[in-house]
Amino acid sequence: MDFRPSPAQQLLVSTAREFLRKRGDDAPSWRAIAELGWPGLLIPPELGGSGGALLDVVLLVEEMARAATPGPFVASAVVATSLLLRAGTLDQQKRYLPAMAAGEGIVGVGVRDDSAVTLDARGRLAGRKLFVEAADAADVLILAAHRGRDVALCLVPSDRAGVARARLDTIGVEPIFEITLDSVAVGAEELMAGGGDAVSAALAAGALARTAEMVGAAQKVLELAVDHAKTRVQGGRPIGSYQAIQHACADLVRDVDVSRGLLYSAAWTLDTGATAATDVAMAKAYAGEACLSVARRGHQIFGAIGYCDEHPLHRLHKRILAAGLDCGNASLHLETVARAIGLV
Repeated sequence: MDFRPSPAQQLLVSTAREFLRKRGDDAPSWRAIAELGWPGLLIPPELGGSGGALLDVVLLVEEMARAATPGPFVASAVVATSLLLRAGTLDQQKRYLPAMAAGEGIVGVGVRDDSAVTLDARGRLAGRKLFVEAADAADVLILAAHRGRDVALCLVPSDRAGVARARLDTIGVEPIFEITLDSVAVGAEELMAGGGDAVSAALAAGALARTAEMVGAAQKVLELAVDHAKTRVQGGRPIGSYQAIQHACADLVRDVDVSRGLLYSAAWTLDTGATAATDVAMAKAYAGEACLSVARRGHQIFGAIGYCDEHPLHRLHKRILAAGLDCGNASLHLETVARAIGLV
């Protein structure tokens, strides 16, 4: 096993870090991100992308989270792209993927079975979907629906008659929506070829992308905390000279590094084509708790200033919290690990 970044991946990381550093507090537009080829990272070259690996995505999302970059990257460029590649027909892939790679199309995702949506014999969708990402910016939504005992994946234009969007009040910094479907017509050409297996694979990719988001945000918390410990003077000397703060910073390093190691290992395993459900679950579950601990410990090191709106710590904390819940929280993934070792 060798998941050290290749020279090309190191170039991707350095380019992303420099690009995001120059933007400062100004979030880059989706068009600016698309000019770097990031939305097409997982899309094959013949469809306009760069044919990258999941480990490339993980490294990039780390940098985006470290810089607190907003946008629908995980939902559209990771989960939706994975669904189209695994479950889309050839015509659907040719229709949507080149536009997504060029940044001209964004696809939202509502595939978790957390609410009742049905597709009847007349080809009509009815019901509602909760926690749909990127629904405000998406041209098309991939929605999972019950069709008898099967799961159907539907490509639904977001402006189609009968589709209503309502933003939910959540802790995260990215907008999340409830989608209500009132007898929404779906044509045969809008039904995808795959079902449950494709959803599981796409959510696994999404889980690792969200893990990378947590690791990147926790890395930034670590950097901020260490810098603060070096410069904040209390009792006539920097607080970093006190053993309690040194121990706290050492805990941050441990939690970030172990989370990153599990993340890279799981991404590498998935890229090889091997079964990686347990690896993904371990990475997501561990990071969900460890990175949250980093954020909380960071607040202890900073004190009151970490809660001020002008300080980035509280936004990083929220990002870690939201990413820990998306694509399965720690409890859900720990059940996968328990089953893998025979603890049913």
